[in-house]
Amino acid sequence: MDFIFMLTRDDRTITDCLDVVDTVRNLGITHVGFKDVGVDRDTLTQLHTALREFGATTYLEVVSTDRDQALASARTAVDLGVDVLMGGTWAEETLGLLRGTPTAYLPFAGEPFGHPTRLAGTPARIAEDCRRAEAAGCAGVDLLAYRATEADPLDLVRAARAATSGRLVVAGSITGTGQVRELAAAGADAFTIGSAAFDGSLLPRAGSLAAQLGAVLDVVWEPGLS
Repeated sequence: MDFIFMLTRDDRTITDCLDVVDTVRNLGITHVGFKDVGVDRDTLTQLHTALREFGATTYLEVVSTDRDQALASARTAVDLGVDVLMGGTWAEETLGLLRGTPTAYLPFAGEPFGHPTRLAGTPARIAEDCRRAEAAGCAGVDLLAYRATEADPLDLVRAARAATSGRLVVAGSITGTGQVRELAAAGADAFTIGSAAFDGSLLPRAGSLAAQLGAVLDVVWEPGLS
């Protein structure tokens, strides 16, 4: 299972993201994401270049639930050349913007709302959205399982896994290593963590970012973790 470290806090890219790149590289983290809010475009360009230089797979996650702003984020993903665009619910229009580029697309399943984003939707709704995304040509889905307002998070993950053969990334509000093991057992392919690492909630008695991320990597690298 892939660990996607998000250089974000409270759904915004951290202002010192460029300073954190060395920590990421030294720990061996190879999947790194960010959002197109919180820092200016020049910083995003520098950040993406720095991540590319050490071979990281890069992700941009859409924050806005507004159609025009979400599509603008897709255009930013194209301009930067990120590997994966996550989020948004306008799959066909977004795929049109990505056509001819190497950027894969993972739309949100369910109904995201608010900021920080929460998720409305039953397991049946999540499953239907996953099937629709796969039929449209998306590479998988972005599931805000632990921000669900109507269902148990793991029920949503299991419903999504049963409904799609595409990549299933669980994003948002993962605050402990136990959740990582639960996600692996439920069939997730990848997960994101951002705020919890910067807040220190993953390893409360350790202060450094490296220690927080190391706790997650120890779980990801456990033998037999699917």
